[in-house]
Amino acid sequence: MMQADTSQPSRVQRQAQVIEALAPLLPKHALLWRGEDTVPYECDGLTAYREQPLLVALPETEAQVSAVLKACHALGVPVVARGAGTGLSGGAMPHKLGVTLSLAKFNKIVKVDAYARTAVVQCGVRNAAISEAAAPYGLYYAPDPSSQIACTIGGNVAENSGGVHCLKYGLTVHNVLRVRGFTVEGEAVEFGSEALDAAGLDLLAVVVGSEGMLAVTTEVTVKLVPKPQLARCIMASFDDVRKAGDAVAAIIAAGIIPAGLEMMDKPMTAAVEDFVRAGYDLDAAAILLCESDGTPEEVAEEIEHMQAVLGGCGATRMEVSENEAQRLRFWSGRKNAFPASGRISPDYMCMDSTIPRKRLADILLAIAEMEKKYGLRCCNVFHAGDGNLHPLILFDANDPDEMHRCELFGADILETSVRMGGTVSGEHGVGVEKLGSMCVQFSPAENAQMLALKAAFDPAGVLNPGKVIPTLSRCAEGGKMHVKKGLLPFPDLPRF
Repeated sequence: MMQADTSQPSRVQRQAQVIEALAPLLPKHALLWRGEDTVPYECDGLTAYREQPLLVALPETEAQVSAVLKACHALGVPVVARGAGTGLSGGAMPHKLGVTLSLAKFNKIVKVDAYARTAVVQCGVRNAAISEAAAPYGLYYAPDPSSQIACTIGGNVAENSGGVHCLKYGLTVHNVLRVRGFTVEGEAVEFGSEALDAAGLDLLAVVVGSEGMLAVTTEVTVKLVPKPQLARCIMASFDDVRKAGDAVAAIIAAGIIPAGLEMMDKPMTAAVEDFVRAGYDLDAAAILLCESDGTPEEVAEEIEHMQAVLGGCGATRMEVSENEAQRLRFWSGRKNAFPASGRISPDYMCMDSTIPRKRLADILLAIAEMEKKYGLRCCNVFHAGDGNLHPLILFDANDPDEMHRCELFGADILETSVRMGGTVSGEHGVGVEKLGSMCVQFSPAENAQMLALKAAFDPAGVLNPGKVIPTLSRCAEGGKMHVKKGLLPFPDLPRF
């Protein structure tokens, strides 16, 4: 009879070992290990994949963060940093034999410097709270993900988040000056500086968007910008998605950089209109939201210019916000696209690829064919100005077959985006959701280079392991053919 392998400790033994190591480092209430206490941490906004960690640590000081990391590193225990859990790619999904490091208590705004137009904030500060703190100085923080009332700046740094105004004002990487945190060994480290540039390699740009795989962020210095004197928004309707897509390209080609340029298809406008009553045209095949901000004179000129371009591209209806309340109402539908989708379906999976702007209509038509192929509905909302897609596939996670078809549908969207000259992610990150699609976009040599960069920061590979960069063997097992074969590349993921 074969003897059981007892060389490795069981999960229970490992948990006891880690509790013993961390208990002296944290207050009693800051260490959770009972099942009922760790369940809330089993997933992020991608609820299809779930796992419970060995335990959850909730440090309250940087010294505690450092101590926890040192202890886990000494034990070889994986660590997954977590903010508000609003991510949509499974980047904060726990490791079953690891520690979830919750940074929710790092929620202080350290200072706002109106003269330098910067703010120093802890990683757990909500995105919207930065603008609230800067408002008395006539300033605000420009990146505005739709989850900005809940998502944290640490999570924004991890995913390089954007938002509806990223076309003009840039992504997180363009609005962050400095990131302070700790290496996997618990050593304090800073990337960037509060000056306009920092000496040495540009490691700030490496860390922003690294999805918690290189370091644990605890403090961020962000840029603030003056609040514009005026902002107005055009809601433009189109009777054909290709006309709407062409209009996006035409606006940019005309030399206009709107503050925001968003696109929604008919199913999405119907869902959000029923939810928030934003005043959308329900007869349109697609609508564009085009915003201008600046001085009253600048806005008037740009609105007139955009109206001319939109009209020339076949807009069937245009409505311009007359006041701030109406402008916010136009945007309320776009900002509530995800919860609106949640009202009409038990579950949804939000994809996040990018494509060249000129291919917007092509991808929408391709997605319409995929709906027939996989027998599932899909509502589409795009950061049209920079070609970032957010198709929301509607399904029921309680039905294993629907879950399977949804995963294949999502992978098909990502692979099609790559074939059209795009990428598998724009701002939601790769996490566990897009591991297979990384094999489609990147060659084995490119994936090896990314693994080498990871190893330079984390030689033991214990910081958020199993995410973002697929192993070469996994690419060989799944890889480029998984949609065509009807097989998922990573069937071992713990699904709902």
